[in-house]
Amino acid sequence: MATISLPLFPLSTVLFPDGVLPLQIFEVRYLDMISHCLTEDAPFGVVLLTQGQEVRTPEGMERFVALGTLASVQDTTASTPGLLQVVCRGGSRFRLLSTERRSNGLWMAEAELLEDDHAVRIPSDLKGAADALDRVLASLHDVPQSRWPVQPPFRLDDCGWVANRWCELLPLPNQQKQNMLMLDNPMIRLELLHDVLDEHGLITS
Repeated sequence: MATISLPLFPLSTVLFPDGVLPLQIFEVRYLDMISHCLTEDAPFGVVLLTQGQEVRTPEGMERFVALGTLASVQDTTASTPGLLQVVCRGGSRFRLLSTERRSNGLWMAEAELLEDDHAVRIPSDLKGAADALDRVLASLHDVPQSRWPVQPPFRLDDCGWVANRWCELLPLPNQQKQNMLMLDNPMIRLELLHDVLDEHGLITS
């Protein structure tokens, strides 16, 4: 697997490949990080916090999981001095090999890129999850596309893509989402999400 050096952004959320991540950036360490990413056309890494806060505190030390997702900056808006609105898109997953915290509080890492999900066509017994997601997307027709929680291209016939979108949309605990992200088999991921949707009455025959 390829390795990559990248800055990290530990967050209280789980980013999935092809997911949309809006951020409000105001800490100097992350403003500098975003500026560097834009200049170099390079991603940063999103990892789930297990200890500490998203905002740096004198007494806090962040701890985070070892598997995360690359994030590429898609759009930025500076509406207020010192505050940057950023929209990012999820890329490949990675596994941390080593981390180092710089004096400004920014974490840097050496990471191993993981293989992307193989395209797996949704079998008939799991198609209810795709149909339910299609209904959600259809309900967004009056909402500006820039505010959609799911952005095209839509791949409603692909196990991994549909499973990842449901992981983002459903109010699952972060640890459960992280467990889903760690699964290498996209069909198993979709099977688990299909069961959750069925339990909540979102699967229609």
